[in-house]
This record gives sequence, C-alpha cells and structure tokens, in this order.
Amino acid sequence: MGSTERPTFSSDANRRLYEYVERHGTVERHKLREYVSVSADEFASRLEELKADGYLEEDGGTLRIGFEFGAVAEYETDDLAFAIRPGRHDDFDGLIETIRDVTDTETYVVAETVAEELLYENAVTRHNAVRSRVFFVATVEGDVVGWTHLELPQVERLRGTAQQTVGVREAFRGHGIGSKLLERGVEWADANGYRKVYNSVPVTNDRALEFLTDHGWDTEAIRRNHYAIDDELVDEVMMAREL
Repeated sequence: MGSTERPTFSSDANRRLYEYVERHGTVERHKLREYVSVSADEFASRLEELKADGYLEEDGGTLRIGFEFGAVAEYETDDLAFAIRPGRHDDFDGLIETIRDVTDTETYVVAETVAEELLYENAVTRHNAVRSRVFFVATVEGDVVGWTHLELPQVERLRGTAQQTVGVREAFRGHGIGSKLLERGVEWADANGYRKVYNSVPVTNDRALEFLTDHGWDTEAIRRNHYAIDDELVDEVMMAREL
C-alpha cells in the first residue's frame, strides 16, 4: 500500500474491522469481536489476514492500526536524521507535547484546537460519516518532533477541501522538517481527490505566513478581528493551495 493510498479490503467484514480500530485508536480484541457479527473462526481468520497485510497490529490482545507499507520516508541532513510516517495511537503523548511546544512559542489557534480535540477524543485518527482526520509525524530517534494534520469533512459539498496544520518543535527547525511535512500532507490530499488545502493563521504569526507563502500558498481571505489574543482583536489570514 503506497503512502498516499487508503487500504483496500478483500471483504466488507475486513473493512469494518479496520475502520472500527481506526476510529477508536486502540481496541481490545474481545471488544472488536463483539462489534462484527461473524463466527469466532471467521473473526480469527479476518483478523489474521488484516495483520498479515500490515493493516493491524496486536500487542497483548490490544489492536491498533499498523504502519502503512512503504509509508516511512527517511531523510538525513548534515547533522540530523529524521523520518516522516503516518501517525498512530502510540504517538498520542508525543503529538500533544509537540503541538503544545509549538503553540507556546507562537500563536496558532487552529493547532491549539486540534490538541484539545485529541485530548477529548483520546484518539489520533478519526473516521466517521461527518469528519475524518489523518496525521503524519516527523520523528528523530523515535521521538515526535513535528506533525502535519488534515481535517477531512465527509459532508458531500465540503469533501473537496481539507484543512491542514503543520508544526515543528523550535529546537528542530532549520532542517527542512516542516517543508517535508507540509509536502507529505499536500501529496496525500492530492492523491485522495481533494482540490484544495487551507490553513487559518493569526496575522501576528509572521513566521507561519511566510512559511506558507514560500511554499506556494496564497492568501484567500482575511477575517477581521476574528481572534481575541491577549485582550486584543486579531485578524485571521486564510491561506490556501489549489491542487
């Protein structure tokens, strides 16, 4: 399975099993068995097939989404090696810490909201009939140091656009990690049929606005006095990139 592809399944039961785990982050084996109305033998067979394909992993009776085949990209600069791969539930704490590290040093309201949603739902990935999301993370020696996130509305009239966020811990900037993360998210959106990605940034966040502009994003709109930051009203700049 390529890094920008959704899994394909040999049966509807396999798809339902995978999507249930994807929605919940981690699932106990017996809970997953209760969800699908198949015999115990068929459940075991379906589960083994999903594990053999690399779609699910099991550890002590707990199931989670496996790494996507071919989806780990490794990079090396003069003084730093890092990898970018799909996020999974094991990255939960590292993601929260990384987002907070970024939002502590610069105002990024949408990213703050993403962190709160993660904490509320206790799951990295989400997939339902209304909204879905995917994460890619950058890691250095196994630790999460950056992320890109795509919020994917499932309502038909909104399905062509995706909201993207991206951030890198300050200590790891200057190595091209942010650029690779942004590119990975854009490539995923393009390959999965989206026509536009967008990002909303306070006008006071000069670094983020410059970063997006340098990567081909355009200012699509400005919402005046949209944020209340430190007791001041601040404009929101809506940046977008057509795919």
